[in-house]
Amino acid sequence: MMISTRGRYALRVMVDLAERKTDEYVALREIAESQGISEKYLEAIVKRLVREGLIRGIRGKGGGYRLSRAPGEYTVGSILKAADESLAPVACLETEENLCERAEGCKVLPMWEKLYGLIDDFFEGITLDMLM
Repeated sequence: MMISTRGRYALRVMVDLAERKTDEYVALREIAESQGISEKYLEAIVKRLVREGLIRGIRGKGGGYRLSRAPGEYTVGSILKAADESLAPVACLETEENLCERAEGCKVLPMWEKLYGLIDDFFEGITLDMLM
């Protein structure tokens, strides 16, 4: 399993917003500058985060983005999943229903399922508060 750039950047955006400890909206340009990430690339990421309800966004003067909840209510797992990140260690576990034709008799599937559970539990056990 490898976390994509999109997933890592989504996490960085969320930590950045959490560290600001404000209810004010932060311009995307400010986030991009503080994180050293292209504003154009961040546009797609924050769009996903807004769609998933992790952040709120307002357009226009004074607009920008802010967290929709307290930092302690976000887990790293929820952020990575909102960024459309799969935490599955193998392709057959990426969907809710295992569509692999060999799943029923697969001798190694239980191992992969256990690893997937460990990965998910690990990321679900870390909050934005803990990262700050």
